[in-house]
Amino acid sequence: MSLLEALPIALLGALLGLDVVSFPQAMISRPIVAATVAGAFIGNPPAGLTIGVVLEMIALDTLPFGASRYPEWGSAGVVGGSLFASQPTGMPGALPASLLAALLTASISGWSMVVLRRLIAARLERTRDSLEAGSREALLSLHLSGMSLDLLRAGLVTIIAMMIFAPLVKAIVNVWGSESAASHAVVVVIAATVAGAALWKVFHSVRRVFWFFLAGVLVWAVLLVTR
Repeated sequence: MSLLEALPIALLGALLGLDVVSFPQAMISRPIVAATVAGAFIGNPPAGLTIGVVLEMIALDTLPFGASRYPEWGSAGVVGGSLFASQPTGMPGALPASLLAALLTASISGWSMVVLRRLIAARLERTRDSLEAGSREALLSLHLSGMSLDLLRAGLVTIIAMMIFAPLVKAIVNVWGSESAASHAVVVVIAATVAGAALWKVFHSVRRVFWFFLAGVLVWAVLLVTR
């Protein structure tokens, strides 16, 4: 993938990475959304949705509370969706290789968020006196610079990941030996195991959530059968 081809994807990754924490926090950075939109950018939205579902199942175990460290799924979903959607349909190894690239991107991007927090904290310390004095300009400057840096962070992570992982995924797919169905099955089992463990923790920590979950499954099943 050339730098010019990666630029639109990097812009998408920047926007969805911004949604994770800074703005607007509208859940468009969830992997199932980010990967599907990225797949549509490539011209293959079903492939983006497929890997988006897998990433979403894994992301269920992430609890992004406060200053805790967690993977950044917005940019990672864009990377995974773009890589998988760009592979020919049914190619063995395409899903696990793209998933690995997305997971690595999520981890690296999560680390970049920690670095950004430290930079913002350092700038906050330098403008503390102005903020305590009630300076509107200092407050706006701090917010806008923080969001701008987060946009730049997510864009850089996305474009670097695409430049590194696009040829790597292509090379893995070219030498992959197993059938496509088998590799997909392994990925789905792993993702389902992670999602099941996450749901198990929620069921045992939040009262009545299991019954709400069961009611949702029953409603979905009825709609599916009567459709």
